Amino acid sequence: MRTLTKIIGRLKTLKKWVLFLTLLLVLFFSAACSDDSVESSEESGETTPVSGEVQEGETIKIGVLASLTGALESYGKQTRNGFELGLEYATGGTMEIAGKKIEVVYEDTETKPEVAVQKATKLLEEDEVDFLVGSSSSGDTLAVLPLAEEYEKIMIVEPAVADSITGSEFNPYIFRTARNSSQDAVAGAAAIAKEGVKIATFAPDYSFGWDGVTAFKAAAEKLGAEIVLEEYADPAATDFTSNLQKVIQAKPDYLFVVWAGANSPWNQIADLKLQDKGIKISTGAPDIPALSIMEPLIGMEGFSVYYHTLPDNEINDWLVEEHKKRFNGDVPDLFTPGGMSAAIAIVEALKKSEGNTDANELIKLMEGMSFETAKGKMTFRAEDHQALQSLYSIKLEKQDGIPYPVPVLIRELSPEETEPPIINKK
Repeated sequence: MRTLTKIIGRLKTLKKWVLFLTLLLVLFFSAACSDDSVESSEESGETTPVSGEVQEGETIKIGVLASLTGALESYGKQTRNGFELGLEYATGGTMEIAGKKIEVVYEDTETKPEVAVQKATKLLEEDEVDFLVGSSSSGDTLAVLPLAEEYEKIMIVEPAVADSITGSEFNPYIFRTARNSSQDAVAGAAAIAKEGVKIATFAPDYSFGWDGVTAFKAAAEKLGAEIVLEEYADPAATDFTSNLQKVIQAKPDYLFVVWAGANSPWNQIADLKLQDKGIKISTGAPDIPALSIMEPLIGMEGFSVYYHTLPDNEINDWLVEEHKKRFNGDVPDLFTPGGMSAAIAIVEALKKSEGNTDANELIKLMEGMSFETAKGKMTFRAEDHQALQSLYSIKLEKQDGIPYPVPVLIRELSPEETEPPIINKK
């Protein structure tokens, strides 16, 4: 009996050990399965978010290419100022979209296409930006366009105007808030072209000038004018005497000038007294520094992309007021609202996508998208992604207290009036 009791006691003890060992095995395999699960998650790139940690993708990065030095330095700085104000306006001061912080990286192209490509590549590969914006020069911009398609990133073109950007060199990742040469041409022709009028053109010898003259010629001839001379000059030149002598010899009624940059021909046009010789001057009103040397052209009729008193809307009022606060009382200049428009376009697109930066999804949302700017409503045309927008027919007048001729509104040219032809092969 005593032996049987011992056997039963040993069996009970053995049972306890079996239960204990079973529990250990369960815990071991549970831990192993958990480790396998973590390893599997790590291999797939999906990790469980940890409360309080900033997760990848919570920052939207924008790379801005601009001429921050050199002949187009003022244009680049205007774009940068406008872009920063545009982000602030469009996000209500939060600098966030869908809970994601906005980070902007600026790069100086030096107005050299090869440098623009290097800087754009750096932004795409090292900074891993979600968007590109730029550039001040059409030559720089044309060099960078293929990279936007290669890396599948949206590029907002501002302020480059060459028609070929949204024409022969277009790709679906390109959207332009800047107006193009054809839009300028329609506005310029509307100011001076009519039946029997003889016009000479003068422009820099590169894509901006070529496209500008080609578009103006088509618009002017459509209105009955005759183009009697197309004169091109080195954009880096400082002496345009020989070019302007050819204009004088052609005896046009008007000289239509397409120009950009610090090396402008205005002083020599005045020195050679073209207007005294019966040749009226017409052009797009330039930025304020260039207006300061256009005193001899008071009374000229032409067009303007922007002057701070021309648009009549709340966004422009905000831009003018805030710009004065930030920049020692200075008003926004020619390309400031363009930088603002580019920023607003990006924010509005990301609001529609709820913060999704996938370019192929954004293209679907941005084609045909309208958005309000300091120049009024803009719309990205679906066929070529060119923003349709208002321009302004103006006359240069002298005003008390202002040390340069002021562009005064004759009438606003609507987006429908300035709509350019579709010339791409999309």
